[in-house]
Amino acid sequence: MLADHQIKFEIENSGDIYLTPYDPALVQPASIDLRLGSEFICYRRTSEPVDPEVPEKLEKFTVSEKLILYPGDFVLGTTVEWIGVGSGIGAQVNGKSTLGRLGLIIHSTAGFVDPGFKGNITLEMTNINCRPILLRPGMKIAQIAFFKMDAKAKVPYGHEALGSHYHNQAGVTPAASLVQNL
Repeated sequence: MLADHQIKFEIENSGDIYLTPYDPALVQPASIDLRLGSEFICYRRTSEPVDPEVPEKLEKFTVSEKLILYPGDFVLGTTVEWIGVGSGIGAQVNGKSTLGRLGLIIHSTAGFVDPGFKGNITLEMTNINCRPILLRPGMKIAQIAFFKMDAKAKVPYGHEALGSHYHNQAGVTPAASLVQNL
C-alpha cells in the first residue's frame, strides 16, 4: 500500500496515478479522500425482481444541494474525481469511517479498481441506519488506497481483449446491461 508521500509522488511526478481535480489537502496517511458528485441513479420502486440480463428503465437525476437517503434506500452515485491508474497500480475504494458509523455503505461489492482503470468511481450507496442520512454533493464520501503490484498487468483494464464495461466511465454509471436505458 502506498503512503501519503508516495501517492503525492505518483500523482505529481510519475503519472501512474492520475486524479482530477487533485487537491493535495485530501491526501491522508495511506489514501486520498474522494468527494460525492451530484449525479445519481435509482431504480423504480416495484415488487418485480431486478434481472441483470433484462434492461429496465432507470431514473437518473442531479442534486445541487442535498440528497436524503432513507433507511433501506439504494442509489448509485459518483465521485467528483476522475481517476486513472497505470498497469502496475491497483486501488481499493472504501467508505469514510464517520459515514460508516452512521450506517452508510458506499459500495456493495465493487470497491476494487483494476490496474489500467480510468474514470469516475460509481458508488453503490445504501442506508442501513434506522434514520435517514443527509448527503451533499462535494462532501467527503469515500477514500481510495493505492498499491503497487509486483509486476505490471500484461492485459490491464481497458484492453480491447477484456471488453471492460466501465473503462473511461464519466459520471454515475449503471450496470453495463442497463446503460442503454437511461
